Amino acid sequence: MTYTPKELFERYVWAGMTRDVEAQTALFTPDGVFEAPLLPVDSPAPRRMRGHDELRAGLAVYHRIARAGRRPDPERSGYVLHTTADPDVFIAEIDTVMTGDGADLAMSLVQIFRVREGRIASLRDFFDPGLIAAERAETDATAAGA
Repeated sequence: MTYTPKELFERYVWAGMTRDVEAQTALFTPDGVFEAPLLPVDSPAPRRMRGHDELRAGLAVYHRIARAGRRPDPERSGYVLHTTADPDVFIAEIDTVMTGDGADLAMSLVQIFRVREGRIASLRDFFDPGLIAAERAETDATAAGA
């Protein structure tokens, strides 16, 4: 099945919100690539994943780092999709608020999608790498009983 950019993006976001790694992975082509180029080299989350096996394992790491108690608030979040001169490329500009576990967390990010036959061939995710570090630090402290 192929999807429009809006359908593909919304399915990807929904799978991420529900932490459904299998559904996220299925939206990629078999050789699909996910990149988070702003992450530091020593990040526990992978900067680059290629193919369904790496995507499945790497996306699971992202979900483990993100605290289970914090979820996107759809009422306070939004996005704008931008088309490009290339019909296989679109850009998502996202502002989201994560709620739960105490203080809300607002974040803005940009994702660049390259699509092939209605699936994600590549996704470049540009977000503040400090969010991963902060989430990991909080998760580690909670696990240590601090």
